Amino acid sequence: MNLIIFGPPGAGKGTQSNFIVKRYKLFQLSTGEILRNEIKNQTDLGIKISSTMNSGSLVSDEIISKVVERFISNKDYKDKFIFDGFPRNILQAKNLDNLLKKYDQRVNLVLKLTVSLDVIKKRISGRSVCSICGKIYNEFFNPAPSNSNCCSQKYLQKRSDDTFDVAVKRYETYEKNMKPLIEFYKNLNLLKVVNGESPISDINAEISDLIDTNEGWL
Repeated sequence: MNLIIFGPPGAGKGTQSNFIVKRYKLFQLSTGEILRNEIKNQTDLGIKISSTMNSGSLVSDEIISKVVERFISNKDYKDKFIFDGFPRNILQAKNLDNLLKKYDQRVNLVLKLTVSLDVIKKRISGRSVCSICGKIYNEFFNPAPSNSNCCSQKYLQKRSDDTFDVAVKRYETYEKNMKPLIEFYKNLNLLKVVNGESPISDINAEISDLIDTNEGWL
């Protein structure tokens, strides 16, 4: 079973990816995290990536594919991938298909979490983190307890970019960039749409049902 999960910032991809990884023992391949590790470890590829990013350019699809192939070629991970943050365009999607075929694999399922812009704005702009325990709260959906010594308002911190304006920009960028990719997988009959506004337990159950009944898992 190899699957891809899509969704706008604030849709809950991280939460659902963690659930899938734990339940089905899959390997989460996050290209962003892999690139950051390459840079951190100062590998030859990491130095090249750092130079590219420092110049203001995007990391090329060729480099991304090389990084991804390193993991796809590992027999320990065969048919155990959940791709997070990849692919981001049609070329990357086709490259991924070719890489998987090279190692006798394929994408079995593509999940798209759908969440309205109004909910995304509240999820992003309402987020705060307790500087003491690290617990995440949301003033609209999961406010911090008023009687807590640890998570009181004075200890709650917000990211500077967690604002309504930023939320709207992120959402619009996602919708614009991902539309061709969503159509690509829809035409391949791999796409399944999941309501990302449902309670987490309901989303877990729906995703489990989609995976359990997929031929890649049976």
